[in-house]
Amino acid sequence: MVRRVFSLASGRIAVVVLVGVGLLAVFGPLLAPHDPLATSPDTLVGPSGGHWLGTDYLGRDVFSRLLDGSRVSVVGALEVTVMALVVGAIPGILSVYLGRVFEWITLRVADTLVALPFLLFAVAVTALLGNGITQAMFVTGALVSPLFYRVGRAATLAVARSQYVEAALISGASLGWIIRRHVWGKVLPPIAVALAQTLGVGFIIVSSLSFLGIGVQPPAPTWGGLLAADLGYLSYQPWAPFAPALLIMVTVWAGNVLADAIRDVSGGAGRALADSRKAALVGGRA
Repeated sequence: MVRRVFSLASGRIAVVVLVGVGLLAVFGPLLAPHDPLATSPDTLVGPSGGHWLGTDYLGRDVFSRLLDGSRVSVVGALEVTVMALVVGAIPGILSVYLGRVFEWITLRVADTLVALPFLLFAVAVTALLGNGITQAMFVTGALVSPLFYRVGRAATLAVARSQYVEAALISGASLGWIIRRHVWGKVLPPIAVALAQTLGVGFIIVSSLSFLGIGVQPPAPTWGGLLAADLGYLSYQPWAPFAPALLIMVTVWAGNVLADAIRDVSGGAGRALADSRKAALVGGRA
């Protein structure tokens, strides 16, 4: 599937952008020309040779803060994605095989998570456990997990009804062997589509929470936090929000383009994902 994704121009562009963002998260703080937390008397200075993107209201170098904040933004988005994958996909696959009690419980949990507003719930949890990026992202990842649950369950149900899986069960094959041999290959494409889309959603969530000051302790920089700070001084620096907003938009766009590329090369993955979304919406209204 990887080769087929790279055969599409859109897939190659999306991967290059996401890899670039990943490298920025790894090496960005090391490449910052100034201390991102150091203040100076030169407040709200425009772009120059010493400060490529100018300085903020405390005299801190905006370019350095943008580079340093990339790590927290990327790690937060990955935490949301991984948490949603683990909490959603694994129970979704197992719900087909572990009996009606496990199926009923997981379905009710997924329906409950769909109905919860992630922003208010994240605020409540961070107020209870402390204002940390890991706490906020794990909570929001759990609230996004019903998408993976529906995708994994729908794809597994289609495979579970096939004759070769029934023959494997009759012959005494273990559940783990059946999932590895027959189920995972069919479930992987729609989960990969959901994974790429959730990565973009994760950046929106991280940026939204950090924009509100949730999950990150000031004065630590994040893309959303930079955007929030810049909006208060638009009359002095109308160009200031452009850089963090552009990074957020390009990253989210790349995640969505990669999801479209995976869907195009994997055939039924898009249909399975659409069905799972419809089921999630119906469950949320019930």
